[in-house]
This record gives sequence, structure tokens and C-alpha cells, in this order.
Amino acid sequence: MASREARKPRILIAGGGVAGLVLALAAKRRGFEVRVFEKDLSAVRGEGQYRGPIILHGNALAVLAAIDPDVARQVLAAACVTGDRLNGLADGITGDWFIKIDLLTPARKKGLPLTRSICRMTLQDILLKAIGSDTVYNRSKVVDFREHQNKVTVILGDGREYEGDVLVGADGIWSKVRAKLFGWQDAQYSNYTCYSGSVDYVPSYISTVGYRVFVGFNQYFVACDIGCGKMQWYGFHKEPPGSADPPTGKRKRLLELYEGWCSEVVALISRTSESMILRRDLYDRDMIYTWGRGRITLVGDAAHAMQPALGQSGCMAIEDCYQLVLELEKAYVKCDCHDKHADEIALAIARYERKRILRVGIVHAVTRMAARMSSTYRPYLDFGPGCLSVVSHKSENTKSSYLWSTIRCRTYYHAYCYDLDAEWPWLNRRRTSMKDFIGVIICPI
Repeated sequence: MASREARKPRILIAGGGVAGLVLALAAKRRGFEVRVFEKDLSAVRGEGQYRGPIILHGNALAVLAAIDPDVARQVLAAACVTGDRLNGLADGITGDWFIKIDLLTPARKKGLPLTRSICRMTLQDILLKAIGSDTVYNRSKVVDFREHQNKVTVILGDGREYEGDVLVGADGIWSKVRAKLFGWQDAQYSNYTCYSGSVDYVPSYISTVGYRVFVGFNQYFVACDIGCGKMQWYGFHKEPPGSADPPTGKRKRLLELYEGWCSEVVALISRTSESMILRRDLYDRDMIYTWGRGRITLVGDAAHAMQPALGQSGCMAIEDCYQLVLELEKAYVKCDCHDKHADEIALAIARYERKRILRVGIVHAVTRMAARMSSTYRPYLDFGPGCLSVVSHKSENTKSSYLWSTIRCRTYYHAYCYDLDAEWPWLNRRRTSMKDFIGVIICPI
């Protein structure tokens, strides 16, 4: 009879972004054989050196620690802590705080790491070194696959083929694996294009503020400390997809778009060189409630692409990876012969999807809502079409504060406190009731 270890499934992963690499790390630490296929590791699937950081909230950092404590320590050391300072929303015109969000208190109460921002390239390098170069096949794009009774075969763009027991599509919003599973489905344009830039400049108040979202009408602006005397910013503007910048360049256009906004927004744009400003149209996908079939499933953006409004897209992907590996491990333990692998693997994938879909669906829906609300604020009107436009005087802040508090609290409550499985790393920490959580996450203005 073959040894038990020899029968442990081989996992094939399409995509070497954050989700694919975290999945590979989690699987290898549980003893699985792993192969990752990525078309271009140097560009992080087009994110590029200057595309900006990824936000890692305490839920994702706790999962990384459960997967590999040493990798988690490296990530914590390389990242910039933003959760120990005030974060929240401000009026884009005046710069005055609209809502202050306390991430420190709930993280401490749950025993979770503080929210951090880290460069995607840095995070990728840490994960790659932990996984090993022999695991990742660069310049290897998965374009097709064939599913058999006892295996799955991936087909690369150059014609090479590889066999495994499980295929996971971690190949992003334009996933080839997803398209083969369910047919081609157009991504949904968010109605916003995003300009991003990194600048060697920090505001004077940086010691007390981690990030701020400056809200406005048909546009909003995000400024985030990324450490080492640098700021990362994002300017979101409502316009049709595929619009072109004028010959005068991106920075000049941004200064025109944000003319009259507060001094911080203008300063960040003005101090950023033209070469450091990038632009991309933002897309997401409607939530689907089946992510795979048989031996094949999806994680991260391939399953549930989100807008960046709450900083939970990457965090949800990391959670996906951990849950999937837990379920595959259970399937392996149950199997005492090779013939049972197919059924147990399919059941494991079904359990993974069932345990993830409700949680991810909530965050996905609230992320869309938050993005829309950030760009419908019109403080100069008593009542307008925007969700936040009811605020015309400071004394009326409680009207929209209640709405934003509810949305933000429920999102972070699910992100931090909704326990999926007995093996999740924060399950045994002190539970926080919804009432207590609302009390600590929002700092009154």
C-alpha cells in the first residue's frame, strides 16, 4: 500500500499574487505538494512597483500568524502600523473630520495585530522566500484546464501541461479558471477611475493620523502613511471607462479636478512627480454563490473581486486560503485509500465555499456601499441625492454618523469577530458583543 504522505493531494495554483502565494504557503506548511503558475512575478500581475500598498487588518495578520509565525513576524516588521492612530473620513473641501475610526481598541480587546500597510512587492518577496523558488513557475500563465476522474490538468500558454489533484484559481478579477468554470462574464465597471501616487512627503500631523478618506461629490481621495517618510494616495473620480488623460498630463488634470479641496489633498498631488502617478479604471464583480466544482475552486478576486473602499479585499483572500487548506487537510485525514480522494476533495471544496460565502458576501456588499457613499457627500446642500448630503451643519453630524457607524461597525465586526471554524486563530480570544464593538470602534467627533 502507498504511504499516507504519498497520497496527500498536489495543489495547482493559477496565479502568483497575494492570494496564490499565501495559499501556497499555507498548503506547504500542512505538507501538501504545491505548484504555482504566474505569468509575471516581477509586476505582481500589473500592480507594479508604484501601485501602492496593501492594507492588512488584524483578521488577515492573525491568519498569517497561524499559517507561518516567522512569515507573520517578517510582515509585521516590514509594514507600517496605521491602526495605532486615528483613521477615518474627512470633508474634502474643509479637511475637517467627518468620522474618526478607532482601530486600536477593538484590536487590543480581541488580541489581534494592529492594522498595517505594506508594499505589495515587499509582501510578495517575503512570501516567495518562504515558499521557495522551486514552487513557483514564472512566465507560466494558466489558459485552460481539463478535469478527469482522479486528477486535473492545467494547460499553460506555451502548451506545457501539469497534473495535480486540486486546481485553485487565484488569478484575479480576469480569472481564466473562473471563465472556464462558468463561462465568460464581464466585470462590472465601478463608474470610477483611480489615480494613485507615492510621494516623499508626510503631513505635520502624521504621528496621530494613519489614513484619511476625503469625501466629496463624484470623487474622493485617500491618503495613507506607508512609512519611511512616504505617503500613498489615491484619487477616485467618476467618469466613463477608457477615458484618456489630456496631453498636459495626469498631475495637472488632478489639480484641476481637486481644485478648491483642502490643502493636504492639493499638497500630496502637487509634490508627486508625473512619473509616479498611475491610472486605472476600477472594476469589481457581482457576488456569486458557487465558486467551483469537483476538484476546482477559486480564491480572492477570482471568486469575489471587490473595490478597495474598506481595505478588506486582500484580507478576505488571505482568509479564503486558510479556510481552503483547513478543509483539504480534513479531507486528507479522512482518506484511507486513493480511491476516496475524489469524493473527499469535492466535499472539502464545497465546505470551504459554504463557510466563506456569507462572510465574504457581507463585506463585498458593504464595500460597494462604502465606495458609493464616499463620493456622494455634498456638505453645501441641506438635502441632496447623496447618502451623506444630509450633513449641512456640525450639529447634524449625528444623522450621517449613525449611518456610517452602522456600516463601518458591521463590516469590521464581521471582519474581526465572525468565527468560521474551530481552528480559526482568534476563536478562543474574548468574544466581543455587537453593542460593545460599536462602542469602541467609533470615536465621537
